[in-house]
Amino acid sequence: MTALKNDRLLRALLREPVDRTPVWMMRQAGRYLPEYRESRSRAGDFLSLCKNPELACEVTLQPLERYPLDAAILFSDILTIPDAMGLGLYFETGEGPRFRHPVRTAEDVDRLEIADVEQSLDYVMGAVRTIRKALDGRVPLIGFSGSPWTLATYMVEGGSTRDFRIIKAMLYDQPALLHELLARLADTVTAYLNAQIRHGAQAVQIFDTWGGVLESGAYREFSLQYMQRIVSGLIREHEGRRVPVILFTKNGGQWLESIAETGADALGLDWTTDIGDARRRVGERVALQGNMDPCVLYASPKRIREEVSRILTAFGSGSGHVFNLGHGIHQFVDPAHAGAFIDAVHELSPAWHSRVAEG
Repeated sequence: MTALKNDRLLRALLREPVDRTPVWMMRQAGRYLPEYRESRSRAGDFLSLCKNPELACEVTLQPLERYPLDAAILFSDILTIPDAMGLGLYFETGEGPRFRHPVRTAEDVDRLEIADVEQSLDYVMGAVRTIRKALDGRVPLIGFSGSPWTLATYMVEGGSTRDFRIIKAMLYDQPALLHELLARLADTVTAYLNAQIRHGAQAVQIFDTWGGVLESGAYREFSLQYMQRIVSGLIREHEGRRVPVILFTKNGGQWLESIAETGADALGLDWTTDIGDARRRVGERVALQGNMDPCVLYASPKRIREEVSRILTAFGSGSGHVFNLGHGIHQFVDPAHAGAFIDAVHELSPAWHSRVAEG
């Protein structure tokens, strides 16, 4: 494999010295970019775009052509795993993802296909290989998956939900059934992420988008323990270097100490947690990623720069910070404002790493 020309992200995730704070954005390849919308139009629909390795590579690289980002993230979707398990994923216009065969009973769990990720998700692995080759060492490639709990919410509800009523009824009335589903998902996610690493992903992130809807004990029992199971089973050394693992639980600020004990290298933060407080709480155990409110990008470039400065100041000196949004970039953001955000990180962060820069 080609040597990395910019390994700033990987070093920051491992809390190693860097000259400036690395930056990337969740959903950095997406609908806010006109070139992405054109690629999606050529693909026909979102799922066809995900399942075409060449087009997935094309849209993965689009934000890197616009902005000096420190990482690429695989263009895919967290629901590829349930789709490979035979649930019949489709996207309803204006309503998001839907499954033709939701999982509601013990029989439904038993019928789940045990996905051979190399075979059933070969288009994802093809995208990883294609992207790595096209990057030619420019920046590292991040792979990802949804957490077992987050995947289960879609599988049980049959799609997106606002109240989580079906899966929470299962959690309280049939916890053993839900644990069986989550265990199967944890094993599949582990295999899926390991396959991404073998094919070229240089860091991986687990998106626990809906962990924050759980009460504290339920979070530990039904979300965190399965993410820890995944972390314990991941390939941590590949191509001669460590593969960092990032865990991101949206609205998970109350559990940072517990998440830091999973063995992950970094924790993703949403904007509801002060990054300075988070650093004091977790100490040097993990790096922190985040955590600007994506809606700041609707403000003026001057205000964006002020918010970047505030977050850098809150984190303080030294490494162990990857600048990101607190969740994905919104589709109506002006691309120029995203550029102003990235430029502000580049211009303001070296002062917080001055000893490295001087060395």
